[in-house]
Amino acid sequence: MRENARVTSEHRGDYQELVDEVSELLGVPATLENRDFELIAFGAYDSEGELDASALDPVRTRSILTRRSTSAVRRWFEGFGITRATGPVRIPPTPEAGVYRGRICLPVRHKGVVLGYVWLLDDDPGPGDQQLSAAMAVTTRIGALLADEAQHGADLSRELRAVLTAEPGWQGDMAIAELRTALGARADGVHTVVCVTPWFSADPDDAPSVRTVPHATALCTVPWGAAGQSLAVLVRLRSAEARTAALATASRLLKDEFAPAQGRAQVAAGIGEARSGLTGLGAAWREASAAARAALAEPRFGPVAEWSRIGPYRLLTSLPPERLRDPSVAPLLAPAHHDLARTAEIYLDCAGQAGRTAAELGIHRQTLYYRLSRVEQLTGLDLDDGEDRLLLHMTLKGARL
Repeated sequence: MRENARVTSEHRGDYQELVDEVSELLGVPATLENRDFELIAFGAYDSEGELDASALDPVRTRSILTRRSTSAVRRWFEGFGITRATGPVRIPPTPEAGVYRGRICLPVRHKGVVLGYVWLLDDDPGPGDQQLSAAMAVTTRIGALLADEAQHGADLSRELRAVLTAEPGWQGDMAIAELRTALGARADGVHTVVCVTPWFSADPDDAPSVRTVPHATALCTVPWGAAGQSLAVLVRLRSAEARTAALATASRLLKDEFAPAQGRAQVAAGIGEARSGLTGLGAAWREASAAARAALAEPRFGPVAEWSRIGPYRLLTSLPPERLRDPSVAPLLAPAHHDLARTAEIYLDCAGQAGRTAAELGIHRQTLYYRLSRVEQLTGLDLDDGEDRLLLHMTLKGARL
């Protein structure tokens, strides 16, 4: 399990107090970020009672305003060894990198594991060794708090996974009750589930922290067929109609720095319907998984698909794979007949309108008619018969899954 910190609203004030304590000890502004360079707290200390505008170089400004740093900034700072350091690390000003003022990084560790960083602006003369030693003692307290919250996030992962994988009945009821207890007041209200699939990782518990994913209440990985696993995210919504939070979460998780499968396989995300409370999370997860499968099968849906908008795939994804095959259509699905299968599917997508189909394929109508006759010969189906057309259409769509 990755030990990234998850910051809950009830503890945000604790972090602010600790960061303010560091600022007072050293007489300079301080910021606290987690290991993924997500801003947790900002202490705007200044001896004149105002924040010096020169402190806000581009890197610091972006961190404060957007509450995160870019991947490039993260790699640049990590190049100074901050992930391995056990004491203060001084980083010189580098204007070409957007760092106009030098920094002092105080690594926040717990039991040897770095969980975050306290950042200070370095002046001449800067804080002395005794002051920095006192500040490092404060980071120890911060590290303990981050570790506690990281463990709580791990517990939520296990509980969410239990809800999504439990059999209907008493097992599902118990899993929901445990998740409700863990969430407390956050269990009330409207929720949905986001599925990102496939989610390849050597560690089945390897998932982003809740703190690094906007709007996420809990995350976990769930087995996904023989290929690996999917990532499930519980998202709380302001209302059943407000889908922005779920869309933002899905888009964030598909970014290169999050999705481990990126570059190795196609990755897509699905969003289930909104539910009040927690009792419908299992259904929301099945919908989100179905939407993600549809996005993988049909590029026009992706990379983020909502279950309510995947049309016939709502039905097709509910069927087991063997039910999606039909012996009459099997010859058409052979690789040698790829063009014929595509022609038949587009023809049916266009409601049997030859002109639209020919234009979509960029072929002459006579070529279209020839291909459709070959489809009828291979399948034994009559494209003038509504039921035969329905069988062919659904089977071709199902083959994508």
